[in-house]
Amino acid sequence: MKGTSKKKQKDTYGIVSRRKTAALTCRLRKGMVIIMSKIGIIGAMELEVETLKSKMTVSRIVKKAGMEFYDGSLNGAQAVIVRSGVGKVNAALCVQILVDLFEVTHIINTGVAGSLNAKLDIGDILISKDAIHHDVDATIFGYQPGEVPQLGLREFPADEALIRLAKTSCEKVNSDCHAVVGRVVSGDQFISSKSVKEKLIADFQGDCAEMEGTAVAHGAYLNHVPFVIIRAISDKADDSAEMDYPTFEKAAALRSAALVEDMAASI
Repeated sequence: MKGTSKKKQKDTYGIVSRRKTAALTCRLRKGMVIIMSKIGIIGAMELEVETLKSKMTVSRIVKKAGMEFYDGSLNGAQAVIVRSGVGKVNAALCVQILVDLFEVTHIINTGVAGSLNAKLDIGDILISKDAIHHDVDATIFGYQPGEVPQLGLREFPADEALIRLAKTSCEKVNSDCHAVVGRVVSGDQFISSKSVKEKLIADFQGDCAEMEGTAVAHGAYLNHVPFVIIRAISDKADDSAEMDYPTFEKAAALRSAALVEDMAASI
């Protein structure tokens, strides 16, 4: 590349985003740029990421905004694993740090959720097709329920290639459970009421409810980073949720983590 201008390099190799390529591991081979992927893996709680961190080769730990980012490799892939903390603000902040500081090329949000779909039982897997904020309401100004004003969309679509990969990995590592590709609805509220559950189904056609996924999707969308949300079902998001969640959250988190670990090898 000696003597070639930056502009010519960009034109020759089709590098369209400096942010997404500048800090990626790249190497030149016979006039081609090979871009090595770097995966940002987010879990809200420690139990959602502890298994993945234990299987990771860690090169450094970076502390930022009260979070610890484990930077290294997982199943042969460059990855950063982080516990974001619970809630949409934490999740969105986490995404921005992954993009700005670590310049990840893909984002996977792993964790547990309550089922809104009668076909999703405790222990089953939900792979996001898209995600919606269920606690955003600007309908008085003519927006749809869940639509962020002036953004131009209500649903944040997950990356189709990551969806396919998640389905393949799920069949491989969680063959004994049922997996559905569906809609994640998120809000800063633990859903444990049958009436609230029914409203989320009616208003948003959601398949699972949780507290971070759409914030991850929103941040990934704004930064043009492909994402997918993986949720293992821990409860039924109804009046039984208070009893089911503590019992099944650990097992559900392990299922989600196993799927993500397998995905890492193919990204």
